[in-house]
Amino acid sequence: MDEVFKALADGSRRRLLDSLNARNGQSLRELCAGLDMARQSVSKHLAVLETAGLVTTVRRGREKLHYLDAGPINAIADRWISRYDRERVRALADLKHALEDTAMDSNAFVCTTYIRTTPERLWQGLTDPAFTRRYWGVEFGTDWAAGSAVVWKERAARTADPEQVVLESEPYRRLSYTWHTFTPEWARANGIDDETLARLSAERRSKVTFEIEDLGGGSVKLTVVHDGFEPGSAVREMVRHGWPALLSSLKSLLETGEPLPEPR
Repeated sequence: MDEVFKALADGSRRRLLDSLNARNGQSLRELCAGLDMARQSVSKHLAVLETAGLVTTVRRGREKLHYLDAGPINAIADRWISRYDRERVRALADLKHALEDTAMDSNAFVCTTYIRTTPERLWQGLTDPAFTRRYWGVEFGTDWAAGSAVVWKERAARTADPEQVVLESEPYRRLSYTWHTFTPEWARANGIDDETLARLSAERRSKVTFEIEDLGGGSVKLTVVHDGFEPGSAVREMVRHGWPALLSSLKSLLETGEPLPEPR
């Protein structure tokens, strides 16, 4: 938390966050051009923001794209706003809301977590039904080869569709697949009303990508990129609340042997 406060104390770093608020997923070149700052200065500031967890990066070919991660801001808000008078931390609350609201307008939802495990164990946690059913309540029917169909089994619903496929599969490093179809059976199993189901079903299919980076010493960085959303997407609004809790439960399972309890 100290690193977050130190990162936010610098005006140039706040400008970088403002730029990513306006348009998430920028390269170093784009950030330099948009802010009229020297490449070396931008690189140094981004390194501080990444160390603080405010910015996460995803490689796309030869480029490294930068995304805002509002998780640390949420953690600060939860700790301080809940304990002290709201008027005394109004600026902090406004910053939290600005980060969240802008992130909703960007196409991709990006979330990063660090787990004390190995790439092999994390891959198992993402693909093995014995693991996924414990922290997610979902089982995947697939061989996880690129191009293979993926059948989702969640509670009483079984979802299969020709467009539910594995897009990329590089064991222990990268996994990508299309998101599931929103069916009436899925909606009934999850308590989704007809109006919400209609909105979800009308949107184009999104996809999710897991990027695994071995940090050595028994630690792994996991970055989740969920993208392909339409402007004002109801699906994006749903997953932006779901992914942080889901990844926290996966982390708990891999580190302690037990997932987090389901919210009551």
